[in-house]
Amino acid sequence: MSEKRILLVEDNEQIMRGNERMLTRRGYKAVTALTLGEARKAVEAQMPDLIVLDIMLPDGSGLDFMGELRRYSKIPVLLLTGLTTNEDVVRGLTAGSDDYLAKPYDFGVLMARVEALLRRSEQIPEKLTRDRLSLDVAAGVAALDGTDLLLTQKEFALLMIFTQNEGRFISAEYLYEKAWKQPMLGDSQALKKTVFNLRKKIENSGWCIECSRGEGYCFERV
Repeated sequence: MSEKRILLVEDNEQIMRGNERMLTRRGYKAVTALTLGEARKAVEAQMPDLIVLDIMLPDGSGLDFMGELRRYSKIPVLLLTGLTTNEDVVRGLTAGSDDYLAKPYDFGVLMARVEALLRRSEQIPEKLTRDRLSLDVAAGVAALDGTDLLLTQKEFALLMIFTQNEGRFISAEYLYEKAWKQPMLGDSQALKKTVFNLRKKIENSGWCIECSRGEGYCFERV
């Protein structure tokens, strides 16, 4: 099974490396960013399962970055910051974070918060709809105007990812890891074939799957 990927956005390298070691020991894949610029690139390239985000960063506010993120993604965000007043906490949660932890903190508490957020994010709705497309998550069935599209297990897994991330590019590596439950290791042919077949099955739905070299795949309206 693929590792959960956690993005650490922190300009204090000592804190970041300590958190990175702790997450790695727990079996997570830690991705690090010292600035908001690096964080934006990491989100596009890595598609993390969770973000641990500092607020005060060299090139801007983590709250502004979270506002950008919330316009296209529901990736859970844990704010980890030296801002400790009640007003700071309210501001952070109101801006869209899922949890707030003030520095200094206990590693055990941080890990408990991370694991709780990941469990919560795994709670998938029973049904997903995108205009004429409907997905019955429990049954693993996708339909167009009520007619079963007869998707394979992998096609359905990809369509679920696409419908929850519409309008943004997702890397081939991320799609493969999520649908096949293992790293792609450079062999993208199985993914390409599955996307090709899925694209044909939804071609009359009003949605399409675009491909861009170096960026991945994007699910968008025709």
